[in-house]
Amino acid sequence: MARAIMLQGTGSDVGKTVLVAGLCRLAANRGLAVRPFKPQNMSNNAAVADDGGEIGRAQWLQSLAARTPSSVHMNPVLLKPQSENGSQIIVQGRVFGQAKGRDYQRLKPQLLGAVLESFETVAAGADLVVVEGAGSPAEINLRPGDIANMGFATRAGVPVVLVGDIDRGGVIASLVGTHAILADEDRAMIAGYIINKFRGDVSLFDDGIRAIEGFTGWPCFGVVPWLPGAGRLPAEDSVVLERLARGGSGALKIAVPVLPRIANFDDLDPLRTEPDVELTFVRSGERLPADAGLIVLPGSKSTISDLADFRAEGWDRDLQAHVRRGGRVIGICGGYQMLGRTVRDPLRLEGGTLEMPGLGLLDVETEMAPEKTVRNSQARSTEYDTPLAGYQIHLGITHGPDCDRPSAIVDGAPDGALSADGRIMGTYLHGLFGSDTYRARLLQSFGLSSERKNYRESVDQALDEVASGLERHLDPRWLAGLIG
Repeated sequence: MARAIMLQGTGSDVGKTVLVAGLCRLAANRGLAVRPFKPQNMSNNAAVADDGGEIGRAQWLQSLAARTPSSVHMNPVLLKPQSENGSQIIVQGRVFGQAKGRDYQRLKPQLLGAVLESFETVAAGADLVVVEGAGSPAEINLRPGDIANMGFATRAGVPVVLVGDIDRGGVIASLVGTHAILADEDRAMIAGYIINKFRGDVSLFDDGIRAIEGFTGWPCFGVVPWLPGAGRLPAEDSVVLERLARGGSGALKIAVPVLPRIANFDDLDPLRTEPDVELTFVRSGERLPADAGLIVLPGSKSTISDLADFRAEGWDRDLQAHVRRGGRVIGICGGYQMLGRTVRDPLRLEGGTLEMPGLGLLDVETEMAPEKTVRNSQARSTEYDTPLAGYQIHLGITHGPDCDRPSAIVDGAPDGALSADGRIMGTYLHGLFGSDTYRARLLQSFGLSSERKNYRESVDQALDEVASGLERHLDPRWLAGLIG
């Protein structure tokens, strides 16, 4: 049986995803067969695993870090929020159903079998499995039936390292408080803790480490500073959009409206690496900037609901003004559907609204259908005659006159649409900006040059940097016991 360790957090967004990715890369660099695993994820940033089916984008990144093919078993339960209190449930890569929060709590014990089965599949043939928890084990109100944190750790017998984020403050109280409220069985699973995102002189926290040990008896496995490479990795949760830097001196401003059910927003990450691009995420209550040269409508987990919110923000008027000024628009997946004349949902797959007028910038219509398209794809841009590689995850069939001008040929078939003047483009292909030649040609169409660097290679380099940082700052004795 493979060795395994589980990283749980004192809260959400403490950096577990990056730490797991870094440990996977560090172990892979040492020649170990290492695999990532996350029992339950909640994210609309999904990926298509190499064996087919959906997993969290974070587990796709972690498999890249581990230098191993991704699998649906690395994230057996994926929750994709599509309303304020309801989510689509993906089990081992396939749609299992939908449930509201309270109903899902009752459903979780039924899913534990799939979680444990997937863990055994991932562990088979591996030297090490690095497991990521979700949220915090201190949410003891969710402990009955838990499959994401201690419920999994106790059943699978996997020791836990608790991660605290010092940057958000209160890290001593978070760790000590977690120790205080956990049940004895759960507390016994914790082998130690890691302090993450430290700034400044680490020695200033020596007294903090002694205090935590005095209250809990847990050893500290390291104090990890802010790692520059982490900022170049795709983010898992939309909460990170609130922290992305804005402004700058990019010659081309690209505006992205942030809707409540935004999905796969890491499509935009390659554009952030371009020095001549100023990528601006527009939040609720703000206007789409009048000086943007390009507006990108990203994916959505619930197209009709997000389309209603788009109008409620007044962004439909801003978008029309942008087009009248000669601006360009790209819609990806749900964003592409919004650009058409109508979106219909006769089976109420997304909710209660049967039909809604689209933004009318493309002469196409979309009808939601129960069969979900989930696949990795090879493609070619018809605009620039350049190769593309990406993936598709969507409901709906789109057709109309503008589809006679497809934006791409995907897996040998026409995809997307272009307006007659070529300034409005829609596609179902996620990941097109990650294709270096396409990104370069897009920027050239605005009179800019691209560094044309290999984006995928830059992500790989960032993973190596994170791994090196962990090797420097984590306890070498603990690391030796984990990865040799």
